[in-house]
Amino acid sequence: MQLGVNGLGAKAALAPAVTARLAALVEDLGYTSWWAGDHVVLPSPRTPDTPMDPRDPILDPLVHLTYVAALTRRVELGTGIVILPQRNPLVLAKQAASLDVLSGGRLLLGVGAGYLEPEMTAVGVPFADRGRRTDEHIDAMVQLWTAERPHMDGRYVRFVDVDAHPRPVRDGGPRIVVGGHSDAAFRRALTRAHGWFGVGTPDELAANLARLERVAGDVERPARLGRLEITAMQLQPVDEAIADRFAELGADRLLVYPLPLEDPDDIARFLERHARLAR
Repeated sequence: MQLGVNGLGAKAALAPAVTARLAALVEDLGYTSWWAGDHVVLPSPRTPDTPMDPRDPILDPLVHLTYVAALTRRVELGTGIVILPQRNPLVLAKQAASLDVLSGGRLLLGVGAGYLEPEMTAVGVPFADRGRRTDEHIDAMVQLWTAERPHMDGRYVRFVDVDAHPRPVRDGGPRIVVGGHSDAAFRRALTRAHGWFGVGTPDELAANLARLERVAGDVERPARLGRLEITAMQLQPVDEAIADRFAELGADRLLVYPLPLEDPDDIARFLERHARLAR
């Protein structure tokens, strides 16, 4: 089981000098991936379902990861996750391909349908059809990355007689990871993605994997996608027993999250303590 870190594009971790310090530490300690979340705007005042205070700073994940790419050589760079229906898929496909090329093929494009209605409304996207948009946006990006003559005639995305280069480094484009705990998210991961991203404790992961297996019985997974990789993240600190449990459940990658992200020295100590969990 590989070990990664999420959250370092926000709050006290986002200053350029701090990012440079933490990037060097993450690679030296043997972490294999660095992930960044996504919120364009947040409800203000804060609502109970909001993960952050609207005044908490959080960088755009693609911009942040491009900076991290220039500071690192080995660590994979993941969006955990981009709220896909809020993004123009052709623009995001270009940004993702650019980051993938500049990083030497290290991008893991984590995407999800989102769940904050005020955020989606603010950027002009109807909340009710976010799932269908997410599916179509994935298909549109894959077309632009892979097709000899890219085209799309969907409900939300239509294009023909256009192309975009450079293409991503990997054949088929960056590895897509779908986040979410609904049956729709499981179907999306199984039919369109290389991996699934889940948040919670080992017990919650076990329950989600059981649901994922049930949904897998009702859909056909394209052979080109290979085995579905499992990325798990727990927001609380992780000890060796918890890490062992994630590994036993079949997690391919465990992400740690150095909350509360208020002090760079605390973040560094968190990373040093958790580095031993790599399997």
